[in-house]
Amino acid sequence: MSDATVRFNLEQVKDNWNSRRKGPPAVIDGVPCTSAKISADASLANTGDNESAMRALERVIDKSDFENMDILGQFNLGFIIVRRRKIICDEEGKEGAIMDDLFIVDQHAADEKYNFETLQQTTKIQSQKLFKPRPLELTAADELVAIENIDVLVDNGFEVEVDETAAAGQGARLQVTAFPISKSTEFGMKDLEELIDLMRDQPSGRMVRCSKARSMFAMRACRKSVMIGMPLNQSQMTSVVQHMGTMDQPWNCPHGRPTMRHLIDLCQTSLRSPARTIDWSVLT
Repeated sequence: MSDATVRFNLEQVKDNWNSRRKGPPAVIDGVPCTSAKISADASLANTGDNESAMRALERVIDKSDFENMDILGQFNLGFIIVRRRKIICDEEGKEGAIMDDLFIVDQHAADEKYNFETLQQTTKIQSQKLFKPRPLELTAADELVAIENIDVLVDNGFEVEVDETAAAGQGARLQVTAFPISKSTEFGMKDLEELIDLMRDQPSGRMVRCSKARSMFAMRACRKSVMIGMPLNQSQMTSVVQHMGTMDQPWNCPHGRPTMRHLIDLCQTSLRSPARTIDWSVLT
C-alpha cells in the first residue's frame, strides 16, 4: 500500500472555526437576540464581592422580571436554574431585540431573605411594662423623630408616653413605659437609641429594626426556610423565585450569602446558532 499525502492548514482551520463560532445573530421566534452584556461581577466567579455583584445584577434585572422567569429545574438539590427572556423596547415603545440569559438561584438563601423581610415588616415584638417609667434624654430633633414614629417604636416593643405639657427638648417630655421582651434576646436603652438614630434617615412611619431584632429575625427566617438538600417541585421553585420580585433587597440573604448569580448569556453561545454544513473544500 502506497503512502498518501494529506494537505492540512492549521491556521485556516482555526479561522473557519472562529467564523463558525461567531455565526449569524441568534434568533428567537423570528426576533434578533441581543446580549445583555452582564458584568462578570454577577457571575459565579465572583465569590467574595457581594456589593459589586448586587450592582451588576441591579443593572440588568428588574423586580418584575422574576414574575416571568422560566423555571428550568433544580440542580444538586440546592439551586434553581431559571431563564430570563426579555424584550427590549426602543424610546417609542416599539418592541425590538430579545435578551436571553440563564441564572442560578440559591433556594435556601432566596427563601430565607423573603422570610426575613416578611418578619421585619409584619412582626410586632411583645412588650413588658416597666415598674417605673424611664425618662428619655433627647434633643428636640430626636424627640420629634420619636413622636412621629411612635407606632414604629410600639411594633419594636418600646412603648413611649408623651407629656404634652412639657417643653420640647427639656429631657422629660418622653418616657419609656415598656421594653421589648423575647425568649432569647434582651433589649435595653441602647437599642432604643439605635432605633431613633435609624429613624432619622427614613421617612416617617417606615419600619426600622435595631441590630438585635434583625439578628433575631435572621435566625427565625433561617429555621423556617427551605433547606439545601430539599427536593422542590415546580410550584415550590416558582414560589421561591417569584418571591424575589417582592423583596426590598433580593440579592443576599440576611447572613450575606448570595441569592443568585448569572450563568450564561444564550445570545452569545454558538448553541443558539442554526446548524450549518462545513465546506471542507475551502481547506484544500
